[in-house]
Amino acid sequence: MSVAVSDSDSDWSSHPGRALVRLAWPITISMLSFSAMTLASTAFVAQVGADELAGVGLGGVANFTMICFGIGLLRGGKTVIAQAIGANRRDLIPELLGAAVAIAVVLGATALIAGQIAAPLLALLSASPRAGELASEYLAIRSFGMPLVLVACALREASYAEGDSRSPMRSALAGNAVNIALDAVLITGLDMSVQGAALATIAGIATELATLAWPMRGKLARMVWRRSAVRAVLQQGVPNGVQFIMEVGSFMILTVLVAQASAVDGAAHQMVLHLINVSFLPAHALAEAVAVLVGRAVGANRDALVAVIAKRAISIAAAYSAFCVVAYAILGGVIVRAMAAGDAALADRATTLVHIGTTFLIADAANVIARGVLRGASDVRYAAVVGIVTAWLATPPLGWYLGIHHGLGAAGGWIGLTIEIVVGALILWRRVWRDGWKPAAAKARRQITGTV
Repeated sequence: MSVAVSDSDSDWSSHPGRALVRLAWPITISMLSFSAMTLASTAFVAQVGADELAGVGLGGVANFTMICFGIGLLRGGKTVIAQAIGANRRDLIPELLGAAVAIAVVLGATALIAGQIAAPLLALLSASPRAGELASEYLAIRSFGMPLVLVACALREASYAEGDSRSPMRSALAGNAVNIALDAVLITGLDMSVQGAALATIAGIATELATLAWPMRGKLARMVWRRSAVRAVLQQGVPNGVQFIMEVGSFMILTVLVAQASAVDGAAHQMVLHLINVSFLPAHALAEAVAVLVGRAVGANRDALVAVIAKRAISIAAAYSAFCVVAYAILGGVIVRAMAAGDAALADRATTLVHIGTTFLIADAANVIARGVLRGASDVRYAAVVGIVTAWLATPPLGWYLGIHHGLGAAGGWIGLTIEIVVGALILWRRVWRDGWKPAAAKARRQITGTV
C-alpha cells in the first residue's frame, strides 16, 4: 500500500518541510535506479569488448536524445494534476491523466519511427566502423522501448502529483532488477552482446511500466480524452520539453569540446560527472516535490504558501549540498585517485574538476529548486527561457574559449558550466522572491477552477 502526501491542510501545509522530504526521498531512489539501469548494461557490455561498449554508449545517447523532449513535456501533467487537487477538482484527474497518456503514446510512436530512421546513420558518427554498426543495431532495438518509457513517465508524474512517490520507486527498482538479471543471462550467458543489452533494458522498462500501471488500473479505466485537457498539459509541458532538449544539447556540445581537448580531459570529465551526480539527484528530486506542493498551493488559491515551501526546500537542499561540499573537499581527491587506478595525469585533472564542482553544488541546488517553484506555479515559459539562454550563452562558448582556445581543457568547460548554474540561480530566485510567477499562477487557477 502506497503512502501518499494528503492534500489536506493539516497534513502538508502545516509541515511543508516534512511533506517535501517524504515525497523526495523515494524520487531520489527512483532516479538512482534509472542511472543504475544504464550503468548495469554498460558494465556487462564492457566485458565483451571496446567496440561493443562504444556502440552501446553512442546508441544510448541517441536513444535518450530522442525521448528527452517527451520526458520534459510530460512533467506538465504533474503540474496540472497537482493544481487540480489543490483546487479540490479531482473530477478533472481522469481527463488530465488521459491527456498525458495520449500525448505519451503519440510522442513515443514518433520517437520509435525516428529511432528506426536514425539507427543506420549512427554508423557515420563513430570513428570505429564496427562500433558504429553496433550502435545502429542497439538503437534499432532500443527504440521499441521508447513508447513504454514515455507512458511510464506519464503515469509516474501523475503519481507524484497525487503525493505517491513510493509506487514509482518500487516500479523502478523492479524494472532495474529485471534488467540486471537479463543482462547476466543474455549478455554473459547467451553471448548476445549489444542485442542482449537492448532487449534487457526494454524488458526492464516494460516491467517498470507494468508494476506502475497495475495499482493505477482503476484510474486508467476511468480515463477520458478531451482536447481541453490535452491543451492544458501541452501548455504546461512544451516549455519544459524545449528547455530539457536544449540544455541536453548544450551539455552534449560541452562533452564533445572536452573530448577534443584530450583523452585525459574526456576521461576526467566522465569520471567526475558520475561521481558528483550523486550529490545532484536529491536536489532534483526535492525540486519535483516542490513542484507538486506549489501546484497544490496555487490550485487552492493559497499563494502565500509558495514562499513557505520555497524557503523550506532551499534550506533542505542547501544543507545537503553543503554537506556534499565538505565531503568532496576532504575526500574528493582520494576518491578520484582511486578511480584513476594509478594514472597520475588523470587523477590530477579529475581532482581539479572536483574542486570546481564543489563551487557550484549549492548553486545547482538553488537553481533546480527555483525551477520547481516556477513550474508548480505554471511560470514555465520564464523558467525555460532563463534555462536555455544561460545554457547556450555560457557553457558551449566558454567551454571553447577557456577549454580549447586557452588550453584549460575540461576545467575551462566546467568553469563555463559553473557560470551558467550560478547566473541562472540568481535570475530564477529573483523571479521567485519578487512574485513574478503570480500572473501565470492566477491564469492557471482560472483554467482549473473554470474550464480546463
